[in-house]
Amino acid sequence: MIIKVQDIDNVFHIPEPWYIESCAFDEKKEQLDCYISFPKGATFSCSNCNEEHQKVHDIADYNRTWRHLNFFEYPCYIHAELPRTDCQKCGKIRRVHVPWAIKLRSNFTLLFDAWIITMAKDMPMNAISRLVKEHDTQLWRILHYYVDQAIAAQDLSHVTMISTDETSAKKGHNYVTIFMDPQEKNVIHVTKGKDSSTWEACKEHLESHGGSADKVTEVCMDMSPAFIKGATEHFPNASITFDKFHVIQTANEAVDLVRRNERKSSIDLKNTRYMWLKNEKNLTKRQKENLDRLKDSDLETAKAYRMRISLQEIYNYPSEIGPMALTDWIQWGRRCRLKPMVDVAKMLHKHYDGVVQWFNTKLTNGLLEGTNSLFQAAKRKARGYRSDKNIVAMIYLLAGKLNFSLKQ
Repeated sequence: MIIKVQDIDNVFHIPEPWYIESCAFDEKKEQLDCYISFPKGATFSCSNCNEEHQKVHDIADYNRTWRHLNFFEYPCYIHAELPRTDCQKCGKIRRVHVPWAIKLRSNFTLLFDAWIITMAKDMPMNAISRLVKEHDTQLWRILHYYVDQAIAAQDLSHVTMISTDETSAKKGHNYVTIFMDPQEKNVIHVTKGKDSSTWEACKEHLESHGGSADKVTEVCMDMSPAFIKGATEHFPNASITFDKFHVIQTANEAVDLVRRNERKSSIDLKNTRYMWLKNEKNLTKRQKENLDRLKDSDLETAKAYRMRISLQEIYNYPSEIGPMALTDWIQWGRRCRLKPMVDVAKMLHKHYDGVVQWFNTKLTNGLLEGTNSLFQAAKRKARGYRSDKNIVAMIYLLAGKLNFSLKQ
């Protein structure tokens, strides 16, 4: 089936000297083929030095093909002869850069690339592969190209605060560490592992993109000894704030440990695990009734629960009172005779300066937790990723706020 060029010319927006020579729908293959050409005597810019008005030297490829956006439900392909110019300025013979595709790649058009990137934010790559009927390896290459280009163009000269957390990348002990700018609310670096060397990698990345480790005055993280070591060594001017959600999570884990130890001797604690771990406003009606009945009892679990609630309330105190209240809680915790809660008190005493720094900075890892949940949801939909490079690319895509330029 032959399609009139004038009916489709305005759809493709092909700039001069290129023009659409013909279009044909292949009913057997169920695809649209568009043939693009250039007039005899046309000139092009040199792809090496960008000097304009260079004559065609020869034809490098007589039938180069690019996959374009679907035409209705059918695949569309652009075909063209690819000329070379003999530049009079730089003396190089180079292939011409076509306006509908990016440099150094020739399988897909710019708009097809944009379509893949848009879908990749919400769909697993293997699902996109089935939809567009292209191998997912080629689609990952599209994503990596644009992510790498956008990362290379990052300007991190404004970064003065960093928050960080690790997240599970694969089954087993496989982690990546995510560094974010809490002011701009975007990912600034992702690296494999969760040891102190991740901070060195972050520093190198920051300084290679216009930033400076000396300008970073605040960092927020959990109490991982590796993170503390890395931040202290590589960001010496930064004050450390320990994430309040990590503090409360540690206290929650201690409450649950007390419950498990006491559960063996108390029938009242049967099926009450989540009742003690949730905030009251998130409880079901039945859980709320059970909590009201047990929270003021002599159970060790109830005592640990009251301690956790008290610790959580300290974060609502004014900055002038909060540190003193935390000191009192630590003393209470060390005397409470509940080993898990004693351990929490000792941890807070050891890291006291970083914990109370929150009252000055109000920095948390809440944004990072949201990013982690987005990534984990995407990972579950995709049923995992084959490589660390794919994992890093997806995190940047979801939370990097990168500028994906579709220009050559």
